[in-house]
Amino acid sequence: MKQLLAIFIITSLEVTGQSFNSYFLGNELDVTVTSLGGICLMGGAAEDDNAMKWFLERANGGDVLVIRTSGSDGYNNYLYTDLGIEVNSVETIVFNTPLGSNSSYIHDKIQKAEAIWIAGGDQWDYVNYWRGTPVDSLINIAISERNITIGGTSAGMAVLGGAYFSAQNGTVTSQTALNNPFDQNITIDNTSFFNLPILSNVITDTHYDDPDRKGRHAVFMARMQENASETVRGIACDEYTAICIDETGIASVFGDYPSYNDFAYFLQVNCEHLENTPEVLEENTPLTWYINNEAIKVFKVPGKTNGSGYLNLNNWSEGVGGSWLNWSIEDGVLNTEGCPPISCNTESVEETDLVNVKPELITDVIGRKVFAKKNTLLFFRYKNGEIRKRFITND
Repeated sequence: MKQLLAIFIITSLEVTGQSFNSYFLGNELDVTVTSLGGICLMGGAAEDDNAMKWFLERANGGDVLVIRTSGSDGYNNYLYTDLGIEVNSVETIVFNTPLGSNSSYIHDKIQKAEAIWIAGGDQWDYVNYWRGTPVDSLINIAISERNITIGGTSAGMAVLGGAYFSAQNGTVTSQTALNNPFDQNITIDNTSFFNLPILSNVITDTHYDDPDRKGRHAVFMARMQENASETVRGIACDEYTAICIDETGIASVFGDYPSYNDFAYFLQVNCEHLENTPEVLEENTPLTWYINNEAIKVFKVPGKTNGSGYLNLNNWSEGVGGSWLNWSIEDGVLNTEGCPPISCNTESVEETDLVNVKPELITDVIGRKVFAKKNTLLFFRYKNGEIRKRFITND
């Protein structure tokens, strides 16, 4: 951190422009620190304090930026003082129109932030306002080159997967989705937005328990499975639950279980069946994706105050503190039952094979640029937009 020679005064400022409002709290002098990186996903009701403390600690005393398209400065005091984690400043920017994405003031704030939080709201606004603009470009650069910490709740979590429910035509219920997987409100998009390699083939869902969104999430994955080139996966949080993914790919679950039923869900198309596509996936016809009652493998983890339950996202098979479930859908009805842990082989390549792999970029699990290393999970990005996961061995 830079040494400040003068005593600074905590400043509260409001900047108003036609296309955005900004609310600032903290030290106006920028600091240079190294963020610890990571991803925080939150279910959409009141924030989980322990997960938010994790998020702030990863900022490492730097500057926190909150972005949203509605609301006001409700996060500022909460993040700056209430949680007791020291950061240099907290600034909330509320985009009033898509034109805010072209503001040099906002660009500068993104480039100086050590952590960025995407508030709840309407994910279609986020797609419409930010995708393909300097906002998502600068955030992606900040992830890959400065290792910033990023997170979001509700709509903010919804847009962080490699695929996402854009809600362009509004929301959709589980019942509607299961009865017609091609309903006009099921708008699934995989156009490049926020590039988090460990979530590249993941679609998230939020508010999982109110209303019950398990069915629609399964439908999202069924639609993705139509043209999938790698394992389709999903991550979901109940309303008061959070998932924090560190730089090693460990996804820890926070909540208030057992006082409350706070759970996170990690879904994956069951790789134990080589042919695993929905038996019936047609317009105006209830979905059937049965596969011997084993279409989707799910690891369900209770969220605890210490985040002790987790899944290793390097392999999606090593988990602690949760239970494994089989999900299947028959004639539009979702069935769940307990099962043994998933058993699939992690793809590996020999180090000598790397001479034949010519990716445009190689990153680690949270998006940092790296060189190929032995015994490490890496993500190879190609010019055509394809992302391949590889575990490099020296066997």
